[in-house]
Amino acid sequence: MLTEDELRRLMADLESDRVERTTSTNKSDKHCRAICAFANDFPGHGKPGYLLVGVDDDGRPSGLKVTDQLLQNLGAHRDNGRIQPLPAMSVERFVLEGGEVAVVEVRPSDIPPVRYDGRIHIRVGPRRGIASEQEERILVERRASAFKTFDLRPCRGATTADLVMESFFQYRSFSVAPDVVEENHRTTELQMASLSLYDLGSQAPTYGGMLILGKEIRRWLPGAYVQFVRFDGCSLADDARDEKLVDGDLLTVLRELDGLIKLHTTGHPRPVSAAQEKMVWDYPPFAVRELVMNAVMHRDYEAVAPVRFYWFDDHIEIQNPGGLYGAATRQNFPRQNAYRNPIIAGAMKAFGFVNTYGHGVMRAQRILAENGNPPAEFEFQDTFVLAKLTRAS
Repeated sequence: MLTEDELRRLMADLESDRVERTTSTNKSDKHCRAICAFANDFPGHGKPGYLLVGVDDDGRPSGLKVTDQLLQNLGAHRDNGRIQPLPAMSVERFVLEGGEVAVVEVRPSDIPPVRYDGRIHIRVGPRRGIASEQEERILVERRASAFKTFDLRPCRGATTADLVMESFFQYRSFSVAPDVVEENHRTTELQMASLSLYDLGSQAPTYGGMLILGKEIRRWLPGAYVQFVRFDGCSLADDARDEKLVDGDLLTVLRELDGLIKLHTTGHPRPVSAAQEKMVWDYPPFAVRELVMNAVMHRDYEAVAPVRFYWFDDHIEIQNPGGLYGAATRQNFPRQNAYRNPIIAGAMKAFGFVNTYGHGVMRAQRILAENGNPPAEFEFQDTFVLAKLTRAS
């Protein structure tokens, strides 16, 4: 983050295209457009951009009092899912003579273009606006030369014939604003590339595109499925009451998992007063769902092993291939997270299976406690992460 002297220099440089000043504390739409534009870094500075809240257009403090709630509101723009892929940003308060300033530092994205509510915002000099088709193409080409997560790499050998194009048009309707779609006259390949589903250099779908749109996904990704088993007992030695191999495109997998959770969760009413009852679950469906979706989102798709979703009489085990990723460690989990598959994470948000990023495990723990279940336990190994839920007594 900036030092105070660096902040003063940015406030004074009224021509910088790395700075946006505002006195508005409640215009979240304006804040998000600025964050999106800085994440796209269209001028190619390779340096952070700064949203300065509490600074007049002439570069002087406006006399703002920066509250903790304002800092929380600004920080929440990272995780609310309206900016895709997730921006890398931090928020800090500075106390200056004349007023306080909230500074949002936004680092350039490795995987542009970044969209806010389905639109690509960029900044060139003092101008901030929606990217033209040519500007969008420049951002797509810039991404191709940057470091790629696995879901951004080309699935070499695959072609558009291996994709269900109707699924692309459906996904586009979730991810791109309707007016942008209406004005778009580019080829389908270019449109898919803009959403990180297609690699123009290799003329092949990305692995993320294959997972979201593919016809025969396990031909290219053998481990891309979920193995569900409902055991008639408390151990792997017991008979299976129900088994299902859940595979297909991402939306199909998510819907089938949602259905399995609803089918197998059971609850019963418990009196809380003379006139009121509360539904108590063996395993609260929302908590189970959060942890299963977390496994699908964060798994290592290069591994040939599936996600294992094992349901016993006294506990549930959810195991995903791949250990903790990036900045996440045993010590800071689940407060810190990193996204092994940002394209998959974005698709799950677009499809409505993720509400906000980075809080799923903590929400699950809260819901388990409210239902009377012990906290979920986690085991971290180099090759897998295992979540264990214990039945409510």
